[in-house]
Parts: sequence; structure tokens; C-alpha cells
Amino acid sequence: MTTIASRPYPWPFDGDLRPANTALVIIDMQTDFCGPGGYVDTMGYDLSLTRAPIEPLRRLLAAMRPKGFHVIHTREGHRPDLADLPANKRWRSQRIGAGIGDAGPCGRILVRGEPGWEIIPELVPLPGEPVIDKPGKGSFCATDLELVLHTRGIRNLVLTGITTDVCVHTTMREANDRGFECVILEDCTGATDRRNHEAALSMVQMQGGVFGAVSSSTQLLEALQALR
Repeated sequence: MTTIASRPYPWPFDGDLRPANTALVIIDMQTDFCGPGGYVDTMGYDLSLTRAPIEPLRRLLAAMRPKGFHVIHTREGHRPDLADLPANKRWRSQRIGAGIGDAGPCGRILVRGEPGWEIIPELVPLPGEPVIDKPGKGSFCATDLELVLHTRGIRNLVLTGITTDVCVHTTMREANDRGFECVILEDCTGATDRRNHEAALSMVQMQGGVFGAVSSSTQLLEALQALR
């Protein structure tokens, strides 16, 4: 059995941690969310909070890729014609001066194919690593993520990326309802508000791990050393 130290229980629940059945899911590490001139920057939030996961994620990728773990990336963004952008979502973004689909320093905000929509260079996907393009917060909504996971025999999800309280948390909840065994890494996630980050991690641990478990890249790296 192989587990990692996590709260409120050692993860995964059955001790079956293997490269073949486990994926590192890196959510929305895009310029629009953690780069200068992107969506989050335009809204006026502290970029250091959403950039905090970058270095821990780089170390984790360096350890997990050689061992053959699955790596899956997601990008949030809308079609260039905005046909998949709900009117209320665009209205809310425009109210705070960062209208989705409007021109910004990194191209049209949160639009597929624009510079701000791209994954940051530090975490660029390698050939063969699936990239899931999603129009909403959750990674399962209007995507083929579930099919990709089942086709590859993946049932353990290591959830990372941004933001902890929105896209990562929504994806964790969706995955939990679909029977996937999830852990969220506290140092490989970030939010635009530190209190929201901490609250989101706390929610996971309620009721014996209502959505899964919480751990860190350090704990995962220690467990990986035991895998051959």
C-alpha cells in the first residue's frame, strides 16, 4: 500500500497510488489568471497569490513526469464568437472593468487563442499531455475530461492550480460526485484572496473528507520516493 500524509485521512483511501491510475491535474495556470496584464491582474488582485503555486508545481512535474504519472492541464476560455459565454457571466465581468471578450493587454480577455488564454511558459504542457478546454469553472462541464480519465484508467486525481475556491474546488466537487478519489495540494493551489484559499481547504476536510483530502507537494514528493 502507498499513501501520502494528508488530512483528514491518508490518501488515497485504499492505498492504491500508482502512476497508471493517478493523474496530476493542473487547472487554469494561464496568463489571464496569473500573468501580468491578464484577467486577474486587470481586476486589480494581487498576482503573487495566484503565482504562488508555480514553483511547487514545477518541482512536482519534475518528479512525476519521469515516473509515468498522467498529467492533465485545463484552460478556461470562450469561443471567439462568445457563443458559449452566458450573458450574466459577461455582465458581471464588465461591472468590474475586465469584461470577458473585451480587449485587454493580453488580447481579448478569456477568449480561446488569445495570448492571455495560453498556459504560462513555466508550466507548458508536454506533447501527449491532454489539455482540457472548458468554458466554465468546473473541468467536467461541457468537456470530455471524464471520457479521458476513464479511457486512461485514471481514478486518483491530484488537484492543483487556480483558483482554489473557484475552478479547483468546483472540479473537486464534480470529480467526487463521479466517484474519483481526490486530493488537493495546499501549496500547489492559490486564490485571489488568502482567506478564501484557506476556507476552501477547510471545506474539503469536513465530515471525514467530504470531497477528499488535503495535502502538500512535500508530502506527495516523499511518497513518490517509495515508488519504483
